[in-house]
Amino acid sequence: MENHLVFFIFLALIPAFETSDFLITQFRNIKKRSAHDVIVNGIEIYSMKIDSKVTSRFAHNVITSRIVNRANVSKEVFFDVELPKTAFITNFSMTIDGVTYPGHIKEKEVAKKQYETAVSRGQTAGLVKASGRKTEKFTVSVNIAAASKVTFELIYEELLKRSFGKYEMLIKVKPKQLVNNFEIQVNIFEPHGISELEAQGTFITNDLSQVVKKSFSGKKGHVSFKPTIDQQRTCANCSSSLLDGDFTIKYDVKRDHPGDLQTKEALLKILEDIKEDDYFNFILFSSDVYIWKDRLVKATDDNLKEAKNFVQGMHTKDMTNIHSGLMKGIEMLNTAYETNSVPQRSASIIIMLTDGHPNVGVSDPQQIQMNVKKAIQGRYPLYNLGFGYGLDYSFLEKMALENKGLARRIYPDSDSAIQMEGFYDEVSNPLLKEVELSYPENAISDLTQNNFKHYYDGTEIVVAGRITDNDLNSLTADVKAQGAKNDMTFTEQADVEETAKALQEQEYIFGDYIERLWAYLTIQQLLDKRTVAQGEERENLTAEALKLSLKYNFVTPLTSMVVTKPEDNEDKAAVADKPIEAEARSAPGTQAFPTHSYLYSHPAVPSLYTSVDGDPHFIISVPQKEDAICFNINEETGAVLNLINDPVTGIRVSGQLIGDKRVSSDAKIQNTYFGKLGIENKQMELKLEVTPEKITLQTGREKTVFTWLDTVTLRQEGITVIINRKQNLVLSMGDGASFVIVLHQVWKKHPLHQDFLGLYTLDSHKLSERTHGLLGQFFHHIDFSILEVHPGSDPKKPDATMIVKNNKLTVTRGWQKDYSKDPEHGTDIPCWFVHNNGEGLIDGVHTDYIVSNIFDPVIN
Repeated sequence: MENHLVFFIFLALIPAFETSDFLITQFRNIKKRSAHDVIVNGIEIYSMKIDSKVTSRFAHNVITSRIVNRANVSKEVFFDVELPKTAFITNFSMTIDGVTYPGHIKEKEVAKKQYETAVSRGQTAGLVKASGRKTEKFTVSVNIAAASKVTFELIYEELLKRSFGKYEMLIKVKPKQLVNNFEIQVNIFEPHGISELEAQGTFITNDLSQVVKKSFSGKKGHVSFKPTIDQQRTCANCSSSLLDGDFTIKYDVKRDHPGDLQTKEALLKILEDIKEDDYFNFILFSSDVYIWKDRLVKATDDNLKEAKNFVQGMHTKDMTNIHSGLMKGIEMLNTAYETNSVPQRSASIIIMLTDGHPNVGVSDPQQIQMNVKKAIQGRYPLYNLGFGYGLDYSFLEKMALENKGLARRIYPDSDSAIQMEGFYDEVSNPLLKEVELSYPENAISDLTQNNFKHYYDGTEIVVAGRITDNDLNSLTADVKAQGAKNDMTFTEQADVEETAKALQEQEYIFGDYIERLWAYLTIQQLLDKRTVAQGEERENLTAEALKLSLKYNFVTPLTSMVVTKPEDNEDKAAVADKPIEAEARSAPGTQAFPTHSYLYSHPAVPSLYTSVDGDPHFIISVPQKEDAICFNINEETGAVLNLINDPVTGIRVSGQLIGDKRVSSDAKIQNTYFGKLGIENKQMELKLEVTPEKITLQTGREKTVFTWLDTVTLRQEGITVIINRKQNLVLSMGDGASFVIVLHQVWKKHPLHQDFLGLYTLDSHKLSERTHGLLGQFFHHIDFSILEVHPGSDPKKPDATMIVKNNKLTVTRGWQKDYSKDPEHGTDIPCWFVHNNGEGLIDGVHTDYIVSNIFDPVIN
């Protein structure tokens, strides 16, 4: 007899660390009416609806937008949605004049081949994904004929996690125009009952507050927001919309509190919040390891005051001895328990903060991981905070996961302190440790994770699995954990038939939600295990996660969704990928520019771009060698360098250097960056001047000024300019080369650094053979040989002899940052570094390329 499988979910009402959020933005169709007038033209969003069904914290979200082209010519429209990183896309479709074009989720390699086939036929496959801090962007565009209509529908699913005692869904609302039928509908069904429900928006005025409807009773909750078109207006006769900001829904469920649990106080929380019964210490690791105190100390007023003074007096250094710092911390905790210096039942944690690569002592990441795991032996969870982008986040994440912790990247923005506080808050209230949930052995299978090192205050543990016993009337879960002073055990029991009846609320429940939740959790946990696994184990985990991703139609790091769309009477393919924080990659074979997608006829481009970025470092792609050469230019601030000069096409690119706000006391020379870039095309009478503050486009005598706060697509007579807000700019000039300028923004109050720019060239082969300049001279064939590789002054960076342009140079194997595939974090590109301002590699010397003005001719 066939064995029928029933899925179950057990919510111990006891972790989660993020919110669910998505962004609806306008459909972009920007047309230049005059030199000073860039407007949304001809495209009307006449309906936009967000329909969410949340059942036992598992959210099924459907975003539907309907638009019409009211112009008398065809228009390209874009559909943009931001999804939480923990969400999986499950479906996408476009319906144009009654014809539906669905998305199909396939194994990544299969999708890649389909994508490359489209590219090889000269069809354009658009970039449809990008990664943000907590979200990922899904973008797709399509051309629609005059008077035609298109409906976009995107479905994604996610388990809402409980943080600080509530579940939170954040909807970022930004249609940027009045919408005739705008609607948010959220239906919540919680079998345990809903205890509180709230909804609010940052853009909600007193009048709009009357439009927000919320109610809950028993197991059901409902939130709706449906403003009329007049209620959306910023004023009575205005055409601008109030709908611009965050719409937040928070709720919690009814829960019992078994036993009088004594709450464990936090360790290493922000010093202002640390409790007097906690014990803590600091260990600094640079070239050496420095210990603040020789043992863990109690959080007395005097110790906290001294600790605050110590923190304020700390100075960062360039060296990073991660291995010794961690080993000393583990040793200190072990000693504290062995000598009874801390309570034996205390829940100890290790939190590491770093902004660099291990480069002192044991510097091999795999060796560090192995040694740390062996030393911890599962006794303490390890939490890793990585600051900025100049570190190996994948290494930090793997090491944390291996030791029952987690990693978090702290972004170098003005809210860094808030990000840190949020991280501490998540891990600083352990109520229980060594939590285990057990079920009848012969009645269930395929359990998701059922043991947890810690349970934190205000969070929750979720376990799902299959019921294999068809005759099972009730499901029992035994919970064991260690409290502050005593062990704790209790039993939860659920009647299978009654639970099935409770889930008949079709208005609130979508399909086989429990089975999909089980698959969601299983895939997430398989991917976590895969991060730290190797060899055959990694292959097996990959195969199982891929199988489930395909079966349940989830876009995960192992799958892609292929969207076939009509374009100029041809079907063209676009690929949606699931980005990975540690190694953000482009869709297979695609351009990585810009972060907001654009589509236009374009052949496949090489994976590396000849570029200049940073302080400033030049990366020269040598495709025939499958390698790269790099060099730096050290010159005074204010100097203008000619980068590209093509006398045949009339294209010239120059950049002006800026320096740090002041020279660091330990710096040998002042760091310089490009603070202004100028691109000129004499044949088109085009000048584009870009600074970190503004973008000035001049065609003939007409001049248009934009800021980096704009999102613009501008097309006119052979020129396309795309500005992606606060990220990058793309300039395409007819059939010639294209350029991408990346904006790098730093914390405004940073004592040293300031905003700067990077330049990347696309299709440089379309420039003439006579092209020159610091970059331009490398656009065509360059050859080199590497001989006599030998150890250098840095054990990880060997030296070698390079033969290039009949010169014999000493070069060093290293890496430089390339921001073409990941505009935020950058990618380390291995290259052979040529010293002394590229001497022997570049024609002449670097001072030959200094010009007097950003648009002046090259000085010979």
